[in-house]
Amino acid sequence: MAFFLKTSIASQFRSHSQKTEDALSVSRRGFHVELGAREKALLAEDPALKRYKSTHTSVRLVKRLGDVLTLVVVAGCCYEIYVRAVMREEARKQAKATTEKHLWLS
Repeated sequence: MAFFLKTSIASQFRSHSQKTEDALSVSRRGFHVELGAREKALLAEDPALKRYKSTHTSVRLVKRLGDVLTLVVVAGCCYEIYVRAVMREEARKQAKATTEKHLWLS
């Protein structure tokens, strides 16, 4: 019963807010108009800038290089974490062994 009441109240709020939004969205959207000469000129390709555009193969190569470098860095970080964990465990074992040795000798 409570679920039905919540959903009906929520749907009333939604329908009310949609009515007010529809009036605003129509005015914001506007109508589709053709681009003017200035907009078309701004969107057209500039031949002077063509030499600065990257080719598809060079972009793919740079992406692959970035992926390889990322993997190398991640692998290095994982290795460093592993080495530190092993070194810490070895230090604990050694400290425990020396402590036991001192207790036996005392």
